[in-house]
Amino acid sequence: MKKTLSVFLFTLVILSLKSQPIFPDNGPLFIDNVVPRIDITINPDTLDWIYQQENFQSDIEFSARFIFDNGTIRDTIEPVGFRLRGNTSRNSQKKSFKVSFNTFASGGKYYGVEKLNLNGEHNDPSVIRSKVCWDILRKMEIPAPRSNHVRVYINNNYYGLYINVEHIDEEFIKTRFTYNDGNLYKCLWPADLNYLGANPELYKLEQGGRRAYELKTNEEIDDYTDFATFVDALNNSDDANFICEMDDVFNTYDYIKVIASEILLGHWDAYIYNQNNFYLYHNTISDKFEFIPYDLDNTLGIDWIDRDWATRNIYDWQQHGDNYRPLYERIMNNPELRDQYTYYMRQLITETLDIDSLITAISQRRDMIAPYLENDTYYPLDYGYAMTDFYNSYNEALGGHVDYGLFPYLQTRISSIQSQLENTTMNPVVKYIKHHRSSSTELWVRAMADVSGLPASVKVVYTIEGQSSSESNMFDDGLHNDGIANDHIFGGAIYNINENSSLTYQISVSDNLSNESIMPCEPVFIPQSGGSDDILFINEFMASNDHTIADEHGDYDDWIEVYNNEDVTIWLGNKFLTDNLTNPDKWQMPDAYIEPGEFLIFWADGEPEQGPYHTSFKLSADGEDVGVFNENGVIIDEIVFGPQSTDISYGRKEDADPNWILFNDPTPGASNQTSDVMVEDETPGFVIYPNPATGNTVYISEKITYSVFNIYGQIVAQATNYDIINISGYNKGVYIIVSEKGIKRKLIIN
Repeated sequence: MKKTLSVFLFTLVILSLKSQPIFPDNGPLFIDNVVPRIDITINPDTLDWIYQQENFQSDIEFSARFIFDNGTIRDTIEPVGFRLRGNTSRNSQKKSFKVSFNTFASGGKYYGVEKLNLNGEHNDPSVIRSKVCWDILRKMEIPAPRSNHVRVYINNNYYGLYINVEHIDEEFIKTRFTYNDGNLYKCLWPADLNYLGANPELYKLEQGGRRAYELKTNEEIDDYTDFATFVDALNNSDDANFICEMDDVFNTYDYIKVIASEILLGHWDAYIYNQNNFYLYHNTISDKFEFIPYDLDNTLGIDWIDRDWATRNIYDWQQHGDNYRPLYERIMNNPELRDQYTYYMRQLITETLDIDSLITAISQRRDMIAPYLENDTYYPLDYGYAMTDFYNSYNEALGGHVDYGLFPYLQTRISSIQSQLENTTMNPVVKYIKHHRSSSTELWVRAMADVSGLPASVKVVYTIEGQSSSESNMFDDGLHNDGIANDHIFGGAIYNINENSSLTYQISVSDNLSNESIMPCEPVFIPQSGGSDDILFINEFMASNDHTIADEHGDYDDWIEVYNNEDVTIWLGNKFLTDNLTNPDKWQMPDAYIEPGEFLIFWADGEPEQGPYHTSFKLSADGEDVGVFNENGVIIDEIVFGPQSTDISYGRKEDADPNWILFNDPTPGASNQTSDVMVEDETPGFVIYPNPATGNTVYISEKITYSVFNIYGQIVAQATNYDIINISGYNKGVYIIVSEKGIKRKLIIN
């Protein structure tokens, strides 16, 4: 019996559009039109211990109370972890702090973040430079932390004006790249990215008691194979193939924007000059590494090594006479990539930033934060700064390490860049290429394209079953699965594909200056759609198991139940289980069989060494996906789910049933035929589907008059005698649908 794919394609369509970074709004935690107050309450003896010099380097997180007040909300969280943070800043008088919401509460978060960095900014008399830099990076659509100014009190004593910076961790990664199951590396000096050999273990080199390339996710597995592959391509691909080989492993084009931004900002304590302060994330959607900047206080005219960063050569910015920086130098030595760098630098200073508007915005922020610096008794301690220095630092150099006032630096730097820019155009940039099959005979493709000369002509060039090449136009009009009109994202389709035919495609882009590009270098191969002759169901799962069921080692791990609804035995050895639908072969199932009507439990614990039924991934209680795929990458079954509660499972109402419900009394390894489900799902009346929802519309099983409430009890929509709900403008989260009869249904939007 063949299982059709059509039921799953809607979810896959949505997922296929998530290749470019996401930029979450500031929300209450990073609101930046006010200066929120943060209170830390901690045992005074513990605080004294933290401030003793012999303990400055300690990373012990002590229990504390955290209160956040932005004038609109006031929240108290207890306990949180509290410690010093930073490198050289630990020896400063005005110290920086880390607050951790998950130290004493597993999975603990505050507005979606697990940790906060409270930075004292003791080097910067303006107490604003890193905030300006983070905002500029986000304007350039570079994944960068959110930030704002806050007032910090400890034990009701004012510790001064700080910058609150979002911590770069797995939660940061998930909000930017949808999935966080890839390797995240924190790269500190001497992280030059030079080739050390094919053995991944060589890249675990240490400096000062820590790794230069420190793995921050998947630490238990501790596998640097992907990193070694990236560094190999970076260093050892020949010049003629450099662009193509790098495009296989690295998001080169977004990194070119990082280069332009950091050279504008004078961020010398980073990769290009100082082999320092960046993250690399292996994005499992694109299978490419992403570059994430980090630690932006030594910028915008702050200098410790006697260089004029405002006038330095924008094409020769690396440190001379020191280690080779292949990631920067190979890009600058490649004519095509150098021209693209020139394009993005010109765009940055002529379109993204308007110097007059930027100075006005910074001045307004200066005036907003100034009152909170006047009583900051820690502000003068490191360099003797007074309020006059604060105001003067925006317009003039203060000597020492402050070579420029903030505004003169920006004006000088932009003027210098304008005089240095080479008079070139570029070959089009083509990135974020994605596809999906909207039916077995139709393939939709989309990609982002940047060109020197508008308009852009974008086509998908394809070959079906080795026949002659054909092409189809792609559009940026908001009508062809391309997102918003005129956003440089183009969509198009290939029609009339036989479901038993494979095909290949590339994206061709040209501009009105006769510049052309075709990417990717190797055509994308799409296997025949077909289906799966085996029917397996994800029947039930639990993403937060505290005491429901233990594995053979006595561990209460997350679990996934797979059910064989066929009347034949099915071999699992050519099947795959994943928590990332864009990574279908993430974990291969064991060489075993599942009998007709059998229920098998797989432990989603990230510990495959514990046995054949232990997966290489864990489930997220915040919501994600689970899928079963065959060896051809064809999906057999999947579920996209929202936030889960501890020891409550989510499963099909009956075995293999299309409707999903919550179970107070989970049934791992057994039939879901039970009456002990959540009460809200037993109430007679209407049904909402799909639920959880991931698209623009959900359906109601009957026409009703309804109101939609968000989690704050606010009505967000109402309708009379209607059987659909348009959710295209809804944020992710939980909503309550209430009918005129008072019947309630919970709707989860992913």
